[in-house]
Amino acid sequence: MRMNIVKFWLVIIAGTCLFTGCNQNRIQPETYRTEIEAWRIKRISNLKARDGWLNLAGLYWLQDGLNTFGSDSSNSLVFPKQAPAFIGVLERNGDSIYLLSTSVPVLIGGIASAHVKLRNDASGSPDVMMVDSLAWFIIKRGDKYGVRLRDFNNPMIDSLTAIPCFETNDRWRIKAVFKPYSKPEKHQVQTIIGTEEDNIVPGELHFRVGGKKLILYPFVAEKGFFLVFGDATNGSGTYPAGRFLYTDAPDADNHVIIDFNKAYNPPCAFTPYATCPLPLRKNILPVAIEAGEKTVHLFSQLHH
Repeated sequence: MRMNIVKFWLVIIAGTCLFTGCNQNRIQPETYRTEIEAWRIKRISNLKARDGWLNLAGLYWLQDGLNTFGSDSSNSLVFPKQAPAFIGVLERNGDSIYLLSTSVPVLIGGIASAHVKLRNDASGSPDVMMVDSLAWFIIKRGDKYGVRLRDFNNPMIDSLTAIPCFETNDRWRIKAVFKPYSKPEKHQVQTIIGTEEDNIVPGELHFRVGGKKLILYPFVAEKGFFLVFGDATNGSGTYPAGRFLYTDAPDADNHVIIDFNKAYNPPCAFTPYATCPLPLRKNILPVAIEAGEKTVHLFSQLHH
């Protein structure tokens, strides 16, 4: 009898391992739900912040030579109607961008500026130009340079009060095995605007879902890994172009927790003025990851 009981529990444990590969770090359910709820609240706050995605009001690609900008339709770059009719002239000379002249005071670092060379976002500290509630800076994507515009009074900031999510379940907090490459690989990643960007893939994350062996190829991030992945829910419950997820770095045993409850929509789900990377083809999982953020139903409203 005792042997039968032991066999019974071994079967139960084995069944549980089909989902996670016995690779979870168990935590208290209530504590975990509180953690995920706090993460979601912070997520909304970050989207609404001054450097968040909900205040984006425009994205304009620069041509070589002179580019006039302002709200008047005769400008090369036509800003929204709340902007002054004629703000100034930006000049692109190869890889160098200049604020050449201004028709109204344009502040950089609180100082009215003109005839200055502008740092772009690839520098890590772009020069931010401001007029009233509008702020803009230069972005570099491949060989393209553009103007990303923010409106700190954008009504879209208050339009988003919550993001639909799957119900929190700690079975989606999965422990993966990281298998590093002998030498990290550089991969070119397609973006939603058709450009390519380089990312470093240091190895593979091996894990199980529903008994299936799966692999994700992470990108190197500042403190761990960055995942851009797709799955069978894309287009039917989640954003069609996939979702993002951060993880901590591998532990001493080369284990990494992939918490799919923290899978989130890329910025392109909220604004047409982002330039999101798309998943590598081999990062599109053949299973449904029913965890994390769902499609944002305010999507069409946020674009008008």
